[in-house]
Amino acid sequence: MTAPRVLVVDDEPDVEALVTQNFRRQVRKGEMQFLFARDGQAALETLETEPDIDIVLSDINMPRMDGLSLLERLNDTHKDVKTVIVSAYGDMRNIRIAMNRGAFDFVTKPIDFEDLETTITRTLDHLRQFRALKADKAQAQQAHATLSRYFSPTVVDTLSQDPDCLSPKGERRAASFLFTDLADFTPLVESLDSDVIVALLNAYLDGLTEVVFDHNGTVMKIVGDAVHGIFGAPVQDENHAARAVECALALDAFAMEFREKMMDRGIALGVTRIGVNSGSAIIGNFGGAHFFDYTAYGDAVNVAARLETANKLMGTRICVGEDVVSRIEGFRGRPVGTIVLKGKSQGLRCHEPLTEDQAATPATRGYREAFTLLEASDPGARQAFAALVGQYGEDPLTLFHLGRLLSGAAGAEIEMAAK
Repeated sequence: MTAPRVLVVDDEPDVEALVTQNFRRQVRKGEMQFLFARDGQAALETLETEPDIDIVLSDINMPRMDGLSLLERLNDTHKDVKTVIVSAYGDMRNIRIAMNRGAFDFVTKPIDFEDLETTITRTLDHLRQFRALKADKAQAQQAHATLSRYFSPTVVDTLSQDPDCLSPKGERRAASFLFTDLADFTPLVESLDSDVIVALLNAYLDGLTEVVFDHNGTVMKIVGDAVHGIFGAPVQDENHAARAVECALALDAFAMEFREKMMDRGIALGVTRIGVNSGSAIIGNFGGAHFFDYTAYGDAVNVAARLETANKLMGTRICVGEDVVSRIEGFRGRPVGTIVLKGKSQGLRCHEPLTEDQAATPATRGYREAFTLLEASDPGARQAFAALVGQYGEDPLTLFHLGRLLSGAAGAEIEMAAK
């Protein structure tokens, strides 16, 4: 550790010799270093060239710049330096002025060097504590800024009270997982200038992450144009499934509005597909000691990613698993079917969440009736879906089921050929 450095500011010629003599043992052992200046102006010049000074011991009455004026300047420009006034002018007025201008302590002349050593030791102890608190504050601010990149403000505030919960470790818990993907983005990258793509992607991702944060979600990763989110961790939330679905609907609304704006500019932006699933996973910081990587591992996470991909086949923009729906009282949506994911022997019943207005439309009621027939393998399902297309237009999910029925399929089980 570097020895503390003390700047003595005094115009009396014998002060330097007295200080050097009385602190010779500490100087010889490398426990303390002393520098000297003859007035306040010289002290400021010394501080400019020697920025790592810890304590200033200053007289009051000096030429060019007195000690009280020096104090005022130090308080403005060198807040990390602690000043002790050493003066024969020890009346209450000078002491009060010195303290009001930021002096840490006041020692009277003639100097009692034993008392001065005690004062320096106490000042250094205070300075160490002050600097430690300042470092802790800076570290906390940096941590807060880092956390703010991944977590919602509410979650950040909670984590700031317990930073150890994000140390490199993991735990198994139930949560909801959300994956997004922007369709046909790679060809778009090849066709547009880099500055256009950078601005577009930043605005798009900023919008997505803000929506996730607004719903108390955590951004696990951003991979290209895709956002991977989690709800219910690191701060536990019993309503994680409902928050994830509400977030998915809000993401869809943002993405569709953003897409329209891009279309108006002549940029053919694809749709955003979203998959949501709930279940148990191992969640935590898996980045080791030097890299922050808050993420989740488990089948529930993989299924969420694959449900996002399933949208492409079915024409939907949002697809959520049955485990999500079972956790939400009064879930609003319509059944998509029972998807058999590649590598899975058991099908997963999936749904498309809807807004309150969408759920109440005659078209949605008609779809549910047609799907009931489909699930029962009723031959009337084909006519029911065809009537929906004729009456309400080309709903992608309705067209998907009608296409399956026309090609000879029956029932609501859908096989996913690709992962």
